[in-house]
Amino acid sequence: MKKRLFSLLLALAVLLGVPFPVHGEGAGMPEVSAKAAVVMDALTGRVIFGKNPAERLPMASTTKIMTALLTLEQPGLDVMFEADENAIQVEGSSMGLRVGDMVSLRTLAAGMLLPSGNDAANAAAVRVAGSIPEFVMMMNRRAAQLGLSDTNFETPSGLDGQNHYTTAKDLALLARAALQNQDFRAICSQSAMKVSFGNPPADRWLTNHNRLLKEYEGCIGVKTGFTKKAGRCLVSAAERDGLTLICVTLNAPDDWADHKALLDAAFAALSPAEEPEIPQTVPVAGGTAETVPLKLGGEGTLFLTEEESSLLETKILLPKFLYAPVTAGQEAGEIRYLLDGEPIYTRPLLAAENVDILEKEPGFWERVAQWWKNLFDR
Repeated sequence: MKKRLFSLLLALAVLLGVPFPVHGEGAGMPEVSAKAAVVMDALTGRVIFGKNPAERLPMASTTKIMTALLTLEQPGLDVMFEADENAIQVEGSSMGLRVGDMVSLRTLAAGMLLPSGNDAANAAAVRVAGSIPEFVMMMNRRAAQLGLSDTNFETPSGLDGQNHYTTAKDLALLARAALQNQDFRAICSQSAMKVSFGNPPADRWLTNHNRLLKEYEGCIGVKTGFTKKAGRCLVSAAERDGLTLICVTLNAPDDWADHKALLDAAFAALSPAEEPEIPQTVPVAGGTAETVPLKLGGEGTLFLTEEESSLLETKILLPKFLYAPVTAGQEAGEIRYLLDGEPIYTRPLLAAENVDILEKEPGFWERVAQWWKNLFDR
């Protein structure tokens, strides 16, 4: 009877779009105006809060996260070139490109991420792939590589299309990948940025549409978006005390307030996980020492909710021994952190010292052979 009642409640929650309080998704989530929303831990990629996280929706200019990422992965980011005349003639928001303007890919990325220039997105697409359709193919290939199974791109800018959509969860995963690119991270975190473009190029200032950079403590990006079809869309990221969170809202009339409430709730819900006890040493074969001491590697700190902390398991994986020589910092094993039996994070175990190869003393017959060899080598 209880199982049947639970199933009925879950079905009703899905139909009404209500965030159902299940482990890892929805429990403790504040009420928000967004049609779909996600808060994701940037370290592990797991969803902390979710409302309709897998519903396919248009995403407006948050599309430019993908466009900027692909642009910033190209060589020659600071090489100046003439922006394609046809590409920059596009409706909507603009960074102010004109026919004949000289610009670089890095400046175009800034033009996408700060003032959300559709002209910048199209100009970069043509420069990188030769045409907008070819660039869109690149976007969808990268989406597949990132496992964004509910995402499809039709434009580099995010202007509405028949099949231009994503989900809150996919968009958070895209932002997570983009923030690992240091050029992307540096640009999207700027409230304003000085760039150079024009004919001839001249210094200009671009202003970021993302109010959270000034209004929310620790905000480091990421991207705004709006069309009539998509409504207000926003991807943000914030860092506090070693924890980085990514927040996504789609079709959110009160997106700024939504993000502040969601991020506040997630920061309050998460605490650093206890460090596991690790083996002090691992045996070494053929070395000047029989063992080598170990230390915990990895830069990130795992943060968990109270519920997750009670369910967390750790598994230590070590070889029976290491072969000499061993170099300090060499990976010697790993610790896997698991929730419900599924790995969510892995940290390496590293050798803390060098161990050289043990040079053996030659035996009697080896010395005889060497003497004989030296005799005839004279």
